[in-house]
Amino acid sequence: MAQVDDFIDYLTYQRNYSKYTIISYEKDLNTYLEYLKREGLDYLKLEYSDIRFYLMYLKENKKEKNSSICRNLSALRTFYNYLIVNNMIEKNPFNYVSGPKKEKLLPRYFEYNELEELFKTPDVGTSFGQRDSLILEMLYATGLRVGELVNIKVKDINRSERTIVVLGKGNKERIAHYGEYAEDILDIYLKDGYKKINVNNLEYLFINNKRTKLTERGVRDILNRIIKKTTITKNISPHMLRHSFATHLLNEGCDILSVQKLLGHESISATQIYTHVTTEHLKEVYYNKFKRAKMNK
Repeated sequence: MAQVDDFIDYLTYQRNYSKYTIISYEKDLNTYLEYLKREGLDYLKLEYSDIRFYLMYLKENKKEKNSSICRNLSALRTFYNYLIVNNMIEKNPFNYVSGPKKEKLLPRYFEYNELEELFKTPDVGTSFGQRDSLILEMLYATGLRVGELVNIKVKDINRSERTIVVLGKGNKERIAHYGEYAEDILDIYLKDGYKKINVNNLEYLFINNKRTKLTERGVRDILNRIIKKTTITKNISPHMLRHSFATHLLNEGCDILSVQKLLGHESISATQIYTHVTTEHLKEVYYNKFKRAKMNK
């Protein structure tokens, strides 16, 4: 539908929405339009009851999670606001609809011993092993999103300061920091493996086996191959290393506002989910270390 195509262009070029958000919104709109077509409904003449039945359809027929339904509503609310701006409708019917309560899912993260096993797995004697080792170290050391990681260019890195200029959500720049472990493997990779892999003289730091820029999907595939070589039974994702970065910072006493800035979160509420994990950690420390927390029987 032309209006949807125009809306996606608007999000991309005027609102600077992230690639992930745009893909999700486009998927949600396609689901919505398919439902309207099946039910014989006009998207410009919706009743409140039509929307409620649509939400039931998402929950019962599509088996969508509450979080996905809320995102779907957000996509549609934004779409109808766009239609208002373009004088196609007068009121946004989705402004009066609230989504289901989101499931509270605690972020999954790695323990220190699991990370050590992960980091020792890549063979740094090979070019791609050096690259894979750097991916692990950088994801954990910086807390970057995988989309931010694959877009790092060598010129973005300040070796003397151990910082990286990162282009985050909404095309907003921030500075990411990394430490000595990441610096060591970065130095090895740039002097050896990177020169052998980067035969096309690309400006990006991470290159795939086709000698082109590494993709987000490529990073996930690499991590899946790495974890299969370990004794770790958890499923791995790039975001788990980001979660580990945030959780371990808080466990070590870092304040939440600093963690928010390091993660590149717009709102402190996005960072607060990690406090639920660290609260459990603090409770365990309290009962194990504070002698008067429990009676000796």
